[in-house]
Amino acid sequence: MFICVSPNPAIDKRIHLPSFVPGQVNRARTSQGFAGGKATHVAMVLRTLGESPQWIGPCGGATGDELLAGLAALGIKAHPCCTSTPTRTNLEIIEDQGRVTEILEPGAALGSGELAEFENACRNIFFEYGKSASAIFSGSLPPGVAPDLYHRLIASAKRAGCRTFVDTGGDALRLALAGGPDFVKPNREEAGTLLGKLIGSIPEAARTVRELLVLGARSAAISLGADGLLFCPGKDAPIFFAAAPLVEACSTVGCGDSALAGFAQAVAMRESPENALRLAAACAAANCIAKSPGAAELADIEKFRSTIQVQTIKLGS
Repeated sequence: MFICVSPNPAIDKRIHLPSFVPGQVNRARTSQGFAGGKATHVAMVLRTLGESPQWIGPCGGATGDELLAGLAALGIKAHPCCTSTPTRTNLEIIEDQGRVTEILEPGAALGSGELAEFENACRNIFFEYGKSASAIFSGSLPPGVAPDLYHRLIASAKRAGCRTFVDTGGDALRLALAGGPDFVKPNREEAGTLLGKLIGSIPEAARTVRELLVLGARSAAISLGADGLLFCPGKDAPIFFAAAPLVEACSTVGCGDSALAGFAQAVAMRESPENALRLAAACAAANCIAKSPGAAELADIEKFRSTIQVQTIKLGS
């Protein structure tokens, strides 16, 4: 069982237009809305991989109803925690030449009662599934929520016996690491901000993976976008690297979430580290050419998985 925890879900709105000119009137050619947020994308790709993930998160208003209807249409069981404020909308602007601009709303603040309801609902589902479950925490936190929310939820999931996966940034990532999650996967920018450095080369990224393990993660990956994906399954284990397949990307929104879904399934199935990385990289590549974030096709995932090469990164002393 995979439990996708979404503290700050969204509707993803994607628009296409010839070019985006700041400060001017821009007329979109097409506009589409999808159930969104990072945890939703994770659940979508797990569904594509043949799993039956469940989603839990606060939602409200007409956009919250739209989100729940979208999850239902995807065959994803939702556990909504109703809020008095509407679910946010994130905007993705795609220009004809391929440039993508994202405008992300902060989300609505949760009342203390709403936050308590969400945390209690998470604890209940963790203990319902226990050792059979992977709890996947991904995305930003709503405004006003203390940055230790993931830390608290990781503690609850661990007490229930769940495996724990985290994909976030900022103080939420720093505090989540202190909770000793089984797996973390920041992107290059999130990891660099956490550690106060720029991450350029593959060896620099590999050393950063080691630092994430020192900070508390039991295993860690870093997504480098077009430069590939790194994974270390444990403190004394080798670091593995997979180059990103060359694709003509429609959009990279949701690629990190897709990779997280691949890692979560592979770890649950006790795949080798090399196979886990291969599946994660394939899911990310398939998302690049998908019609919307999280809508990777299984045929594309399998095609990329059959071609991705994994190598071991050796670091000097």
